Amino acid sequence: MFRSFLMVGIGGAIGSMARYGVTYITTRITPHTTFPLGTLAVNLSGCLLIGILFGISMRNLWLEDAGWLLLATGFCGGFTTFSTFALENIQMSGRQENISALLYTALSLVLGLLLCRVGVWMAK
Repeated sequence: MFRSFLMVGIGGAIGSMARYGVTYITTRITPHTTFPLGTLAVNLSGCLLIGILFGISMRNLWLEDAGWLLLATGFCGGFTTFSTFALENIQMSGRQENISALLYTALSLVLGLLLCRVGVWMAK
């Protein structure tokens, strides 16, 4: 059990540092924009990465346990949680749970935005 937590922690720390690095570089390259290019970059690349990892895990047993915890749960989780959201939608669609996938997407987007707005309101 400790090994699992360690794998997730190491991956998460590296993912968080990578997220900061991508955002830092992006804001240096495009300093005059208010569009969140750094966040968009990490979310989209995180989606691509977790999809690649999931595809590899279907063919390679090494990624099933410790590799998945390190790379998908840890790194992608620290890098972005949007990648997990995207993967879960793809998995639901693959199981023909299209209404659930649509509901999950709508709830995540609407409630996420609403809760963010509530958080800003609470902080004032």
